[in-house]
Amino acid sequence: MRTHTTDAAAPMADERYLHLLSHTFPTVADAAGEIVNLEAILNLPKGTEHFLADIHGEHEAFLHVLKNASGNIKRKVGEIFGNTIRESEKKELCTLIYYPEQKLELIKAVEQDVDDWYHITIHQLVKVCREVSSKYTRSKVRKSLPPEFSYIIEELLHERSDDQDKAAYVAVIVDTIITTGRADDFIVALCNVIQRLAIDQLHILGDIYDRGAGAHIIMDTLRQYHSWDIQWGNHDVLWMGAAAGNDACICNVLRLSLRYANLATLEEGYGINLVPLATFALDTYGDDPCTEFIPKLLKGTKMDDKTLQLTAKMHKAIAVIQFKQEAAIFHRHPEWQMEDRCLLEHINLEKGTCSIDGKEYDMKDCHLPTVIPVNSEQCIVNSYDYMNGTDIGNSGNHNSSLLTLHSSLTKEEEALMQKLHHSFRVSEKLRKHIRTLLSHGCMYNICNQNLLFHASIPLNADGTLKSVEILGKQYTGQGLMEYIGQLIRAAFQNDTPAELKAFARDYFLYLWCGKDSPLFDKSKMATFERYFLSDPETYKEEKGNYFKLRDSAEVCDRILDAFGVKGETRHIINGHVPVHASKGENPIKAGGRLMVIDGGFSEAYHNETGIAGYTLVYHSRGFQLVQHEPFTSAQDAIQRGTDIKSTTQIVEMSTHRMLVADTDKGEELKAQIADLKNLLYAYRHGIIKEKLRG
Repeated sequence: MRTHTTDAAAPMADERYLHLLSHTFPTVADAAGEIVNLEAILNLPKGTEHFLADIHGEHEAFLHVLKNASGNIKRKVGEIFGNTIRESEKKELCTLIYYPEQKLELIKAVEQDVDDWYHITIHQLVKVCREVSSKYTRSKVRKSLPPEFSYIIEELLHERSDDQDKAAYVAVIVDTIITTGRADDFIVALCNVIQRLAIDQLHILGDIYDRGAGAHIIMDTLRQYHSWDIQWGNHDVLWMGAAAGNDACICNVLRLSLRYANLATLEEGYGINLVPLATFALDTYGDDPCTEFIPKLLKGTKMDDKTLQLTAKMHKAIAVIQFKQEAAIFHRHPEWQMEDRCLLEHINLEKGTCSIDGKEYDMKDCHLPTVIPVNSEQCIVNSYDYMNGTDIGNSGNHNSSLLTLHSSLTKEEEALMQKLHHSFRVSEKLRKHIRTLLSHGCMYNICNQNLLFHASIPLNADGTLKSVEILGKQYTGQGLMEYIGQLIRAAFQNDTPAELKAFARDYFLYLWCGKDSPLFDKSKMATFERYFLSDPETYKEEKGNYFKLRDSAEVCDRILDAFGVKGETRHIINGHVPVHASKGENPIKAGGRLMVIDGGFSEAYHNETGIAGYTLVYHSRGFQLVQHEPFTSAQDAIQRGTDIKSTTQIVEMSTHRMLVADTDKGEELKAQIADLKNLLYAYRHGIIKEKLRG
């Protein structure tokens, strides 16, 4: 179908397809014109891709990186103006581009001749906009322009004030913008266009959620962003599980938010009502200091002692319920081999110990008033009918032999969970954000010879792809990632059979903490041990084989081969495990085949990594890794012109400047050109008639 020939006797492409194509290109002139257009696009420089991972709710730093294009805009301003303007003026211009509305207000409050400032600034912004738009077609740039200023911006971009024949024309345009009182709006529009054109495609390699306070703000921004994709991370999947109604995931989401004293995303972002949890925690743990559950306060977080104590009690309350909810799911799925993680069932409260693998360990905290025998009147068996996917309450329609001592909710805990479950399920904004993750996301992506995923590909000890069983079938590598993606989507589809939907809902927990989950890939998640046991040896989580073997070029090549990624410059790009840059760890591994770009956006990781995140930039010249220092605040950037201090490391440079023809998009365009040439052939040989106008 794709083969073009001039031999009149040669077989034609599928005529039905060509007839459909002829509706879009009804004449020889239309088809030929589009071929010229597409051939020209193939020879434009490749668009700039930005890769970020593990943002963890740090919305101000993330938004600033988008606004400054990981330092690219600052670099372009320096190149354009050189020594013709002062460094302070370049800084002011950059800040204006990043935060136009706020910066305009500050400038107008102190600028004595604002009209003169408008003239100078508009011309400067047009130069920057012309530079960032130079690698795109006029059509693409036009689509990026705000409708109200589209014509004006396009005229200014393609006319130069140093052209004597057009100098007066350009001057009048700028004068009229100012005299009609539209200068502020025009400047804001220009700055937004510069930001948009500086990044052609944004790839997020997982973990938008948890720790930081603004995951919902990040999601609001992405819903409006021009071109992006996400490879789901373990924290994203945890929130997806909570939205799908997995109560263990709901508990984990709440526990992590309380651990970092971050309730903004829950309460302000999604309207989750935490009053029932606070009431329950005070009633149940009122006299308990909850020492091990005091939240980790990040820089700038202020909390009075009363609120701190309440947060700690809520933290402990939901953690205990979490372990019970997890146990119920682990018992439902013995094939996961995770029943050894039902550690509440191995506590001896009289001795103050917990038994793990036959060895007893001392408990740090034995105040567990809701951990009681299963046959007590205070206690009910977890009331979820797995087969039918319905709540059955305390109706007695359960097999109590499946659950042992301490694994069930009290009546009070059950009532609390019903309220929390309802709050998550009715949050319209959460539903919108999860739909956005589903529509823009997947478990992995292959783009321009790069294999993207969040954490790992399960491997055997010899580096071969590990076979993972799901619902009685074995999956490896690409097949595993694709089937997991199907399961995730099945949990949200109305036409999914009830039994499969119930399993898919449960499987979110396995993705969060299962040892063969490509989003976790460790021997265990030692949450219980860290809270309750004294011996640090129990905290150890052994990493899976992927993390042990990922420095091997041979192993990386085997993974790339399994996913069908071809080319001499192919790579794996992922995040998940923070790179300890301060200790000299190199994010570039396996001889350049693997790039790990989790540099610790979250403040919680800054001391661990020594930096505040990476951006991997892939432009027409090759790869550059941008290492970011901690961001102060947007307010500081606006008022003082501070920027994220970034250091650029050249990772891999191409021997030639890459064009659109060298990309996946180029392959699509070449296929379109082949189809159009077949259509031309059909027109010229009378196989299909032109639809002449008039």
